[in-house]
Amino acid sequence: MKAILICGSRNPNGQTAATAGAVLEGLAKAGVPAEKVFLPALAIERCRQCDDSGWGLCMKEGRCVIEDDMAGLVEKMRQADAVVFASPVYFSDMSESLRAFTDRLRRICMQEAGRSSIKGKPAIGVCVAGGGGVGAPECCASLKKVAAACGFAVAEMIPVKRQDLREKTQALERAGQSLASGLARN
Repeated sequence: MKAILICGSRNPNGQTAATAGAVLEGLAKAGVPAEKVFLPALAIERCRQCDDSGWGLCMKEGRCVIEDDMAGLVEKMRQADAVVFASPVYFSDMSESLRAFTDRLRRICMQEAGRSSIKGKPAIGVCVAGGGGVGAPECCASLKKVAAACGFAVAEMIPVKRQDLREKTQALERAGQSLASGLARN
């Protein structure tokens, strides 16, 4: 068993990475290793809305025509048993790097071939607000909507604000352990 962390933070040592790290710690304690991927370090373009109708091969074949790091990352997700999404909160929503990734992922998942090995895969989302924290629940709602549209079995969406980061760390670790327990049962 293995998991993959898709992180929309540019800072591998920041608050978002720390919260996602707590989920990964829970997975590790349950014997599930995870690979960390920081989206800003990859070349992932935004959707081009390829043809006149705004769709392209994503709708016809479940794949994207853009030749960047997207296809390789989607393949890593397909090979994993579970996915953890983590994002800092900007304007009550996901980071731009996670938004660009999930926008394209959602499009390829509209076609059954694109959903291959994604549909039913368990996922957890963590949204970390650095300011007052009021945008974290809205960010979770946005991420959950996209993940569900892609076919993931959303286990949890966890809003975190910088003010409760320490208190949430244990809950995040338990969420990772719970995710691993679900994998073991399947």
